[in-house]
Amino acid sequence: MCGIDYEANYTPANYKQQSIMFMQTISDAYGINRCMLPISIRQLQVFESVARHLNHSRAAAELYLSQPAVSMQIKQTEAAVGLPLFEQVGKKLHLTAAGSELLHYARAMLQLMQEMESAFDEMKGLERGHLNISVVSTANYFMPQLLAKFIQAHPKIQVSLSVANRDAVIKQLADNSADLAIMGQPPDGTDMRAQAFMQNPLVVIAAPTHPLTRANKIQPKQLASETFLLREQGSGTRGVVERFFASHKLALPKHMAMDTNEAIKQSVQAGMGIGIISSHAIEMELETNRLTVLNVEHFPIVRHWYIVQRKDKRPSTAAHEFERFLLEESQNMVAQVNSSTAHRKQSKT
Repeated sequence: MCGIDYEANYTPANYKQQSIMFMQTISDAYGINRCMLPISIRQLQVFESVARHLNHSRAAAELYLSQPAVSMQIKQTEAAVGLPLFEQVGKKLHLTAAGSELLHYARAMLQLMQEMESAFDEMKGLERGHLNISVVSTANYFMPQLLAKFIQAHPKIQVSLSVANRDAVIKQLADNSADLAIMGQPPDGTDMRAQAFMQNPLVVIAAPTHPLTRANKIQPKQLASETFLLREQGSGTRGVVERFFASHKLALPKHMAMDTNEAIKQSVQAGMGIGIISSHAIEMELETNRLTVLNVEHFPIVRHWYIVQRKDKRPSTAAHEFERFLLEESQNMVAQVNSSTAHRKQSKT
């Protein structure tokens, strides 16, 4: 075996770290030269993290390692491969051709490891594991409430939550750093599976003192002269707004781009313009009369929230359970929102 005595190297202390026998099996499956190994599972984890962040410090923080330990693991991996995996250009780190190739295999191997652990947990009847969830920023207004219930019901499942814009969330799915994602507009293509689980109404908002608050059945062309406060390019909400005006043969009105919903809400309250935003993001502001929903024809635009997963990734037990949980709990949330909306309408009359 390329001069390596695997049985002589085996001890309970180093077996999990080295994982040599497992790596040999994977190398056969993927056609990798055995003589390149041993590369440990831990080294693959370190390499994948550095390749994803292109930063040793961030990888060290993510893996709870020191930066020198990360650098040492990368050097050992490069020695095993026999080629440089990264190159420094100025202050930026870049993958080499060999690094890009290894990243492809590393992610496939790490995914297989996760699937294997999940399969064994299912056989043992254990409800535990890790669940990495990535959500678009608007979903973060309701996701913590749902996660709190899920964690209370499943305390042995370790949950990690990442909040980003749509493009970043899709990248996390593609990079296999997220088990599933929550977003309002699933990506195009056939490599993702999307399951709708809750409505996501988009509404037009203004400050309570805005002249349009006194108008009924506002036509889209009446909005053309207003200043809009919109999300940045790449946001799902921004795409809906652009398609709405295009469908009415109107140019996108004068607007300012903002990268958070909070910035939009604060700016609308200050009278800088009007906005289009998910109703899930403004419940508190409506309750306290800091914002008003305008009565615009063709609004609300009812979209849906989706659970998005990779088709080529076997969902873990934790991911299966969380999907089932979301489908059940979302119905309760819709009932609560409808009740709250009816209460506000009654209060106004």
